[in-house]
Amino acid sequence: MIERSSTYMKPGFNRMAVVGVGLIGASISKICKDKGIAREVVGIGRGIENLKAAYKLGAVDRFTKDLKDGVSGADIVVLATPVGSFESIAKDIALDLGRDTIVTDVGSVKGRLVFRLEEILGRGIRFVGAHPIAGSEKTGASCLSTDLFKGARCIITPTGSTDREALEMVRMIWEEAGARVLLLDPDTHDRILSVSSHLAHMVAYSLVNTLIDLSGDEGDVLSYTAGGFRDFTRIAGSSPEMWRDICLYNGKNIVTAIESFSKTMDRLKDFINDQDWDRLLKEFERAQGARKMISDLNKNGSDAEPDC
Repeated sequence: MIERSSTYMKPGFNRMAVVGVGLIGASISKICKDKGIAREVVGIGRGIENLKAAYKLGAVDRFTKDLKDGVSGADIVVLATPVGSFESIAKDIALDLGRDTIVTDVGSVKGRLVFRLEEILGRGIRFVGAHPIAGSEKTGASCLSTDLFKGARCIITPTGSTDREALEMVRMIWEEAGARVLLLDPDTHDRILSVSSHLAHMVAYSLVNTLIDLSGDEGDVLSYTAGGFRDFTRIAGSSPEMWRDICLYNGKNIVTAIESFSKTMDRLKDFINDQDWDRLLKEFERAQGARKMISDLNKNGSDAEPDC
């Protein structure tokens, strides 16, 4: 365990433990330290160089690779690892947390995972699901930004078992980070995000792989890509492990979204095959109008794609 002294005077929490100090985890850690939300922040992770980077950047006061040691005495624990690890982490720490400890997360799926975490942690631990819709394809503590969440939406997903005080404390963290907080039930969150975020990542990964496949038949297609392709496929640089886990937990909704997208692509293919240029033009104009509306809605918010 490596540590530094802390100087904050009016913390909301005495000790915050952040499991996973990548882009999202390190950014919220740094914000909580800078704003005095937490008197002490402990970073927990597997990569020692990343933990050292978080420490050097002032995101954590001390760090450790030992999960149980890291969460010991914490008032709040933030899960900021890929969602596929949440259940095993919860099982490992459930008996080491004090009664009334708050556990929250930054994961991109909620649904059954929220109810499963409530079950694993038990009644004495107060779980509050949260999803800040912000991020980038960049990863690691070295990419942290205290502006990352400004203007972004953060969805909190309470259930009938959610402790009200814990909910308000988690809301406070994200509002202090500059996010616009919304409340949704876990299942509604997953249905909406499967279309608004998860589908886009599936398409981006698929488009890049399609070009790789075509390069074998048509030569070096990738060398001819320009700014538009790079912008569209930027999110394909996100963590494959993270997106595998998102599909694991929200697969049914994602498949439904992919099927709808496939129908749209079939419609375009039919218009082109039938040389129905008027209907093709209307399809493009419909999308252009919707894109403008999306831009207007996000004018005062964040256009960043969520990375976790």
